[in-house]
Amino acid sequence: MQILHDQTKEGIAEAPTPHVIYKEKNSEELVMRGIFRLSWTITALLTCSSQSLKAETPAEFFRGKTISVIASTAAGGPYDVAARVLIQFMPKHIPGNPTLVVRNMPGGGHMRATNYLYSQAPKDGTTFATLVNSIAVHQAVGGAGAMYDARRFSWIGAIGQSNLTVYVTARSGIKSIADMQKREIVLGATGVGSGTFIYANALNQIIGTKFKLIAGYQGYPEIDMAIERGEVEGMGGRSWRALLQERPEWLEKKTITILTQVGPKREKGLENVPLMEELGQNEQQKQILRFISSPTNAGRPYLAPPDVPADRLKALRAAFVATMEDKDYLVDAVKLGLDLPYRTGAELETEVIEVLNTPPVLIEQAKAVMDPGEAPVPK
Repeated sequence: MQILHDQTKEGIAEAPTPHVIYKEKNSEELVMRGIFRLSWTITALLTCSSQSLKAETPAEFFRGKTISVIASTAAGGPYDVAARVLIQFMPKHIPGNPTLVVRNMPGGGHMRATNYLYSQAPKDGTTFATLVNSIAVHQAVGGAGAMYDARRFSWIGAIGQSNLTVYVTARSGIKSIADMQKREIVLGATGVGSGTFIYANALNQIIGTKFKLIAGYQGYPEIDMAIERGEVEGMGGRSWRALLQERPEWLEKKTITILTQVGPKREKGLENVPLMEELGQNEQQKQILRFISSPTNAGRPYLAPPDVPADRLKALRAAFVATMEDKDYLVDAVKLGLDLPYRTGAELETEVIEVLNTPPVLIEQAKAVMDPGEAPVPK
């Protein structure tokens, strides 16, 4: 056997005995084998874990779960009522048939619920919300309290999309845009921040109509009475669906003339009434009016936090559409007077991006129209 030598200052060191050499070699082999086995075990566990995660379908995930549906208004409001109808029928269309529960989170002009959904709510598909439809516009104009990026939300769909209208009484004699630009027309409004004010005021500032807006009425019923008394000649911001449900006699007897509609496209029954954005006299004016009109597109939207897994979002979107077309849901929706048209999540996603891509100069001009200052109050 070869004898090993170690040259040192003191001379030649004594070589290790043969059995020590074998022991050292065996120890190295054992360590290497242990490392190999540990690496193999870790790889196998990671592979199994990955395969297990990939194998979990939406049905497997949602089964036995409770999904919270956040409403950004108090109980009894229109968003809350619509959500409580939805949760009765949507579970059977979601894979795994989870339970849905409405949780109210009013406050901060809808910003409390919106910010919670964006930054604090679970991102696994067990929470989604119904929020005010103007969150993209609110973000674009730098609205107070907006701590979110609307592009990152997981948009599921929207119910109740119905174009808004601006109308006057037939006895006013106003029938066209040219008529609106010739003489003062008195309209009732609830306040300067409401649709009853914003749309007519936008037409005044952008295309030169002569609407005189009397703000301070408590709601549509009070404005209706003012119209019937001859105190005002019309109003803006009421949905076409609401007119059909609440004032069908006005339409049947042609008591009112609808001058324009606010929405993404001309609605059935209003095919001959121009969209507000179509009244713009150049592309810049049309862009401003389109921007101001954009919240109408969303109806009452439903959306989940950012980064919900794609397969679960797809399942929620499909379940939403199936619910909107569910015969039992439609029966209850009609009984409660809910608007029936709906929008898909993909449509909402596209529209949000368009709103937030609006040129800054147009946004600034729109802000001036949307925050015009004080208006006269009714006597």
